[in-house]
Amino acid sequence: MKALILAAGYATRLRPLTDSWAKELLPVGGRPIIDRIVDNLADVAEVDEVHLVTNARKAPWFHEWARGRDVTIHDDGTTSNDDRLGAIGDMLFVVDRVGADDDLLVIAGDNLFDFRLSDLVAYWQTRGVASAVAVRDVGSLELARQYGIVDLDGDGRIRSFVEKPPKPASTLAATATYLYHREHVGLIRTYVESEANADQPGRLVAWLHQREPVYGWVFTEPWYDIGDEEQLLEADNRLRAAVGLPTRDAYAPS
Repeated sequence: MKALILAAGYATRLRPLTDSWAKELLPVGGRPIIDRIVDNLADVAEVDEVHLVTNARKAPWFHEWARGRDVTIHDDGTTSNDDRLGAIGDMLFVVDRVGADDDLLVIAGDNLFDFRLSDLVAYWQTRGVASAVAVRDVGSLELARQYGIVDLDGDGRIRSFVEKPPKPASTLAATATYLYHREHVGLIRTYVESEANADQPGRLVAWLHQREPVYGWVFTEPWYDIGDEEQLLEADNRLRAAVGLPTRDAYAPS
């Protein structure tokens, strides 16, 4: 199994902070967001390669971060939102480089979560030739309108997936943590070549579940999708408090 961390976005909602920091390298609770993902991946016995895809502007920061780590950095060559490949385009970019013969665990590099990736993998292994996505109940229909929402059948298989629905079918939000069976990885190219939107990674699941089995693995542990300063501050303060650091009224990377 290969793991792929997505870190090629431009995080425009966090500017000017992200003019000098990669969002995924911002400290939360005193440690970079991405360190927590890599530590979690280390507990997944099935993962034998870890890859990270980023853009040309952020690549030097990630090459510096990766020194001494067993993580391969891929620079997709883009320089702005105008020429970005999009998350799904970046997935295909890396698959073309490293091959599509293995299962693929894909995680957004700005995704903060407390669940164990090994638990997701263990669940997925019981589903046969299928893919899976980690989902969490956000608890309200109002919040559900902000996310990609899945509806599951009694066996956990996704029967609908809608991005930011005005009338959500459930309150189960798909997080940006996906496990693609090796027999489905080749379909990433089919999607990119046939669909207009290669940006949001959830759109691949929305397309794939109509063609192949895709399951939702429900977790209850805390999860943050770091998209703006409010979420970043909330996550930072929770994790700072957990390690005995003082909380703050405003986020700062120092």
